[in-house]
This record gives sequence, structure tokens and C-alpha cells, in this order.
Amino acid sequence: MTQKRTMTQIGAGEAEPDDLERINLFTRKRVESGDVYAFNLTLCDNEVDRDFERFDSAALEELARLFVGKTGIFDHSMRGRDQTARLYRARVEEDPAKLTSTGEPYRRVAAAAYLPRTPKNADLIAEIDAGIKKEVSVACSVGKVRCSVCEADPRLAPCAHIPGRAYGGKTCCRVLSEPVDAYEWSFVAVPAQRAAGVTKTYQQKGGQSMQFNEITALLGNPEGDVHLTALDARELADGIGTMKSLAEEGRAYREELTGAVLKAGMAALPAIEGETLTAICAALGVKQLRALKSALEPAAAAALPLKPQLAVEMPPDTAANEQFKI
Repeated sequence: MTQKRTMTQIGAGEAEPDDLERINLFTRKRVESGDVYAFNLTLCDNEVDRDFERFDSAALEELARLFVGKTGIFDHSMRGRDQTARLYRARVEEDPAKLTSTGEPYRRVAAAAYLPRTPKNADLIAEIDAGIKKEVSVACSVGKVRCSVCEADPRLAPCAHIPGRAYGGKTCCRVLSEPVDAYEWSFVAVPAQRAAGVTKTYQQKGGQSMQFNEITALLGNPEGDVHLTALDARELADGIGTMKSLAEEGRAYREELTGAVLKAGMAALPAIEGETLTAICAALGVKQLRALKSALEPAAAAALPLKPQLAVEMPPDTAANEQFKI
């Protein structure tokens, strides 16, 4: 098994016959061995990474299938001009003699990629051969995230367990499973997975990322410097935008509720000055304001009963109907 954190060559970068057949599935016209440069790489594994996340074993199998044909870029750039290579093969390899920090047999997604031999790519090929361009990162989408301590999905019901902290002698981490899509893989300078040389980003199934809860938890309990990826930053900005919108709606509701309390209070308690009642409302929460409104409205209705403008004055009702007697 190839050692982790390595990108070994396939021969001298020459694609073997079986590799060529796989590569030509993705080319517009047939290429020969001398037309392309091929190399091996580790995409991801089941070890806990620097972000205290890990893929479960079943997720690796699905990722190996999803990543075949995906493009290789730099630093997760979304620009087409940064496309550099393409994966043509991926499979899961296991080393039962080597255990992860969680006690499982070590497994990794071993893949192979190719790029055309062009003057433009000459420097990149030289950097790969020299071991300069080595660490890579994958971007994918997973359908399930769970806490390794309590099994709860922190995106749906955030738990009290902080990734990286020990509970019962075991370090808490987030377990990523049920991959639904693979986007791309990138050459990066600083990977998250120490052993595999891989980092990752993920979104909730359905396209709505739920990393916001984890990001805010991380910011609230920092253990040193906090570094966010571009995707993390966008997710944080989206979450803040949503919170601002909800806060504006809450502010409008509170103003409406406060106005109703003041109106009922001035009618039910005329001895209390408006400024005093306003100060009382400012010190109360929404739940307390609703309770105060419910308590004041009956007294306010009794003090100022509503009367329609066109109400007909009814004559006094007597049993004898004296007003109709001659």
C-alpha cells in the first residue's frame, strides 16, 4: 500500500495501457501515452483530521465512485481557467495492519489523475515530480453529519459536545457519511488531514449548508487561531444575513406588541404615567410583554368599552311596556 501523504508517479508519469483506456473515456480525441502525464494521489481517508472531522468507511466507498471524472484545480478556485487535471480512477484501499485513532483499520481513497503534456504544464509536472505540489483537498457534499459522542446531527440539533475535546476518554469529532455529490479536488498548501494530505468542505444534502452552527461553535470556543476557508466564510456570511433578517422581523413584532401593551396599560391604569409604562415595557422580554398584554386587556376593555358610532339608543325595557300605553 502506498504511504499516506504521498503522490507517487505511475512509472515515469507515463500512462499504462489500462490507464490510457480509462483516460480516453474523458478526452474528446484519443490520446497516447506520451500525450499525458499521469500520477497517483490520496484523496481522503477515515482518520480524524485537524478540523476534528472524519469520513466513515461507507462514505469512502461512495466518494471513490463519485470522484471519478472530477476536475483538479488550485485552492478550490471556481474559475474554469484554473482547471489543471482530471481523475480517471479511484478506489478504496485498506491497511488492516494500521489502525486509525478511533481504532478502525486505516482506509483511504487512492486515485489517479492525468493532465496533458504541454509547455504550460511543464512547470507543474516538474513540481509534482519534485514533491512540491503534493497535498490535495476535496470538496464534496454529504447527507449526514453526526457527533461521535452522542450520534446527534449538529446541523439539526446542536449538541453540547465540542469537537476536539475529550469525553469519557475519547476525543469528540464529527463523522461525515452518506456522500451525495463530489465537486472537485484541489492542490493546496495546508491540508486538514495530517496523514492523508487532504482537506475537505461539505454541505448539507439539498444544497443548504449547515456548517454555520459548527462555525459559530468554533468561534465561541476557540483554542488558538481560527482559520476559515472561502466556503466557510460564505456560509458564515449567509448565516449572519439570515440572522439579521430574523432580528428585523423580531424587532417589528416587539414594537407592535409594546404599542398594544401601552394602549391597554394607559386605559387600565390611568394613574401610571406613559413614561413609566414605557420604561417597564423596555425592561421586559417578548414572553413577559405578551403576558402583561393579556392581563391588562380585560381591565382596559372594562374601563373603555367599545361602542359603535351608529349604535341605536334602546328605550328602557319594562315588563309593562308603559311607553306604549295611552
